[in-house]
Amino acid sequence: MAAWAKSGGEPHAELKKITQPVLVTNGNNDIMIPTVNSFTLSAHMPNAQLIIYPDAGHGSLFQHAGAFTSHVTEFLDRGDG
Repeated sequence: MAAWAKSGGEPHAELKKITQPVLVTNGNNDIMIPTVNSFTLSAHMPNAQLIIYPDAGHGSLFQHAGAFTSHVTEFLDRGDG
């Protein structure tokens, strides 16, 4: 994360080059990797989908395992990648 934040040049330029579909997930209260970073990440990737899980932290995929599994399956089933 530190290298990404200090990459120099135009902010987020490298992210804009990623055109394949990307699923970005996070909990609404992640203190290890602040949730706002997920908003920033997805906002600068042209084909990103963002899902924020309520009442969850860094382990949101475990805290909302059923929903996470459904979201990942739906994302992969789209087949546009």
